[in-house]
Amino acid sequence: MKVNQKPRTMMFPAPAVVASAYDEDGKADCCTLAFATMCSHRPPAVMIAINTTLKRKTLKSILHSKEFAVAFPSVEHVAETDYIGTASGYDTDKLADVGFTFKNAEMVNAPIINEYKVSLECKVMHIAEVGSHTQITGEIVNVQAEEDVLNEKGRISFEKLNPLGYDDVSHTYFEIGEPTERAFKIGLKFKK
Repeated sequence: MKVNQKPRTMMFPAPAVVASAYDEDGKADCCTLAFATMCSHRPPAVMIAINTTLKRKTLKSILHSKEFAVAFPSVEHVAETDYIGTASGYDTDKLADVGFTFKNAEMVNAPIINEYKVSLECKVMHIAEVGSHTQITGEIVNVQAEEDVLNEKGRISFEKLNPLGYDDVSHTYFEIGEPTERAFKIGLKFKK
């Protein structure tokens, strides 16, 4: 028997990602987000949403520069990622606080956080106000990945990256776990 629940934001699994941008003064800023997803193959694009009702410096920076990066934290950086999501860039230098460094992206004017192993470089394609959040679609113009998260074919390995997951219902971070089956293969048994 199914039980009705109070409507709330949820997505299982949800990623924990870190968006970064330069502010009007050229200072690097970043924030942790659970509201992020793929949204287009051609052109490759991602969508992030940042809470508009809470003063978010990273949102202001992205809206100013129209360029940003999205990093995928590994489980090993859960404490740093959590702090980046709870502290305000208006009050402190979050990257310095956690001992992280950054470099300039190659294709956009945004900071790439060195300690995160995979980052997307994005140009803003579309902005929409959706309730409490500003939704930003970014065209992915470059992907940077550390060699140690690449498989034998030179592609990013989910297992090697070991990305951090987030549950917005319980406010808990998760390690995703082992693969179960190959997509586009296991379901073929139902094809007639």
